[in-house]
Amino acid sequence: MLPFEPGDAQVDVASIEIAGRVLTPSPVFDTYWRFAAARQEVYLARVEGRPGPWTHDPILLRHRFTNCFRAADRVSQYLLAHVSYDGDQAWEEVFFRTIVFKLFNRLSTWQMLSESLGEIRWDQYSFDLYNAVLTRAFQAGEKLYSAAYVMPAPHLSEVRKHSNHLRLIELMMRSSAPQRIQDSAKMQDAFTVLRDFPGIGDFLAYQYLIDLNYSAGLDFDEMEFVVPGPGAKDGIRKCFGPASAGIEHEIIRYMADHQEEHFARLGFSFPGLWGRPLQLIDCQNLFCEVDKYARVAHPDVEGLSGRTRIKQTFRRDPAPIAAWFPPKWGINARIGQATPRTASRGSTADRRRRPDPLQLQLG
Repeated sequence: MLPFEPGDAQVDVASIEIAGRVLTPSPVFDTYWRFAAARQEVYLARVEGRPGPWTHDPILLRHRFTNCFRAADRVSQYLLAHVSYDGDQAWEEVFFRTIVFKLFNRLSTWQMLSESLGEIRWDQYSFDLYNAVLTRAFQAGEKLYSAAYVMPAPHLSEVRKHSNHLRLIELMMRSSAPQRIQDSAKMQDAFTVLRDFPGIGDFLAYQYLIDLNYSAGLDFDEMEFVVPGPGAKDGIRKCFGPASAGIEHEIIRYMADHQEEHFARLGFSFPGLWGRPLQLIDCQNLFCEVDKYARVAHPDVEGLSGRTRIKQTFRRDPAPIAAWFPPKWGINARIGQATPRTASRGSTADRRRRPDPLQLQLG
């Protein structure tokens, strides 16, 4: 049974004022909240080990979407368990490992480097050794980079993209980027340190900072600062129309600040990440995912990119879902874990308690 019936909480969505502008939400605005509730239900079902299918929504069943919480995604979970908290916890070494991992953002590349070179350490780094391993793999036709981000190649005297990225890492380390970031009083100041390096724009600088901030070496509040990416801007345009241009970061903050009332208005008890509500980075990512979802659910609502298809289809991974988060968040004990491993199943009563939001919407 739902704790709220749709319409119980009165929130005026005929118009919303954000940053001094009166915005008129489209139907995609409510889909944003329904999608978040449904996608989180799928995630929790998989963590608990419930057999599929985990939703009756045909779009979620057919297509691949990232989790509501960025830290719950497969790559972030690998980063936490095998990069951020595995190895020397000296901040310089954590920074080096994280940037090496994120510049390629591909698990197989990290594993190849680890197997070929041993522990990934700045105090043992050699350009020639790292470059030789990557070049051999490249010449053998292996993919070095994830397709998730477009990684522009900085121009740092090398021919190959991966060689220039190694030079970029050297430049970061030798210009004291780790210390400058750790000494930053504000998250935006740390972001600026990263953004000023060649080949790293606003979007990548923000994403890299979020990854660095998962570690014990930084402790910025994720509600302090946000940078809308291209996909998020597309989703925001679909939710609010052209009037949203230029105030995207204020809109993301509105979503984070008002999430409880909108979930309640639509009749959903959103559990968050074991009590942790959506942060700015999560609301930013959700706009990216809703942009994709709306291509099928709301094909008549225009965004910025003009894309009409969802490229990635869902393929079930039989591997257990890991659920372990930065200890400083204080949520791992609620999952019944102390070390990175698959979460335990919930009780039968718990598994039956949560509704399927999009089933309710479509039904």
